[in-house]
Amino acid sequence: MADPKGFLHTKRQTPPRRPVDLRLRDWNEVYEDFPPEALEAQAGRCMDCGIPFCLQGCPLGNLIPEWNTLVWRQDWVDAAERLHATNNFPEFTGTLCPAPCETACVLGINDDPVTIKQVEVGIIDRAWEEGWVRPLPPEVRTGRKVAVVGSGPAGLAAAQQLTRVGHDVVVFERADRIGGLLRYGIPEFKMIKYRLDRRLDQMRAEGTEFRAGVDVGVDITAEELRADFDAIVLAGGATAWRELPVPGHNLAGIYQAMEYLPLANRVQEGDLAVSPIDAHGKHVVIIGGGDTGADCLGTAHRQGAISVTQLEILPIPPAQRALTQPWPTYPAIYRVSSAHEEGGERLFSVSTSEFLGHADGTVRALRLTKVNFENGKFVPVPDDERELPCDLVLLAMGFVGPEKSKLLGELGVEYDARGNVARDDTFMTNVPGVFSAGDIGRGQSLIVWAIAEGRAAAAKVDRYLTGREVLPSPITPTDRALT
Repeated sequence: MADPKGFLHTKRQTPPRRPVDLRLRDWNEVYEDFPPEALEAQAGRCMDCGIPFCLQGCPLGNLIPEWNTLVWRQDWVDAAERLHATNNFPEFTGTLCPAPCETACVLGINDDPVTIKQVEVGIIDRAWEEGWVRPLPPEVRTGRKVAVVGSGPAGLAAAQQLTRVGHDVVVFERADRIGGLLRYGIPEFKMIKYRLDRRLDQMRAEGTEFRAGVDVGVDITAEELRADFDAIVLAGGATAWRELPVPGHNLAGIYQAMEYLPLANRVQEGDLAVSPIDAHGKHVVIIGGGDTGADCLGTAHRQGAISVTQLEILPIPPAQRALTQPWPTYPAIYRVSSAHEEGGERLFSVSTSEFLGHADGTVRALRLTKVNFENGKFVPVPDDERELPCDLVLLAMGFVGPEKSKLLGELGVEYDARGNVARDDTFMTNVPGVFSAGDIGRGQSLIVWAIAEGRAAAAKVDRYLTGREVLPSPITPTDRALT
């Protein structure tokens, strides 16, 4: 174990965020560097409990006590090896995952939990800096070909696992660059894109082929795909966004978050000088209080919005874990992200009943109604309405499942009761040889679940193709998180 008394004499510490007035001038990640000795001390707080519930909180089954101990002992090389044993992309989860492992930490019962997420990203950052991360091409090729449709975290994880055991893997992406939401949905200040690009370089060196700008089902038919490949992994995500069908929803100036965020990322890629949907000089309203809404918030700040207001239909969460959400579950508590720290106003228990427009058809305001949650539904509070002026509205209300694309129709896959692509315990759909992984089959979820599903689906694909069991399968499609 790590320091037997580490949690007694070392308090939880995370790297400081850069000053707000400085970070709003650029798109770099918000955190300052964290010295290795500070990280080693934080890893020493891990008790190596008899039953480490952090493992249950992590869908990947990350070997958290092991790499905490190795970091505390300054054995960084072995720590990186143990980290990669269960996670293909720890720099993605280390920057983007909400860390359900930390809320499941045993120390968190009556103290601040171990800074698991920070130790994770610290290990992988050092591993890249020291050159410990290298391509792992297969020693033997199987001659089997696998198509992975979608290049988000689930697709990339499945592709890397399958390539490493000898299959010829081609990843198809309809966007012009590889990465899915990692590329165009996550702002630079949350995860700078060199973290993604260097992983893609590693995968290319291992033998994975990437084909961007290919809309499978349109540019390549399902029949052609099935003829050319021995197995198909559907990893297109849950990209059908939730609409807000209230009066005035067709006014100009109202956009979905996933229309807004990709354009801001394209500016950072050098494709555009200015985003066609720019918050500069505008009063912005974001409808939706989750992570995507916070991404819109931070983006609008950096674009120079005059004001930003974020709306949430749910009541304000408690500051501490509620009795109805006991340890080790992931609690709904009031959290302040880096974007919230940068400014803006947050309104809770409000619902948008109507959008109001100018004579030219552009949005000028929205009508807010105060709501209470009663008997399982939101009930408007009588005589509690007001107008909120706005020039730009961003809808960040989540996703309702995968798009019912031409590809899915041509393949003939079935859907479950929630509208996701149905699959059995082997991640296979009703169509033999066609598998699904990530949000397309699970529904909107966390990045850590996407990677876990990609790894698990890859194990089942390999078994389908070869009959062997050489890849780890951390989860089944019916597994549910503590979140």
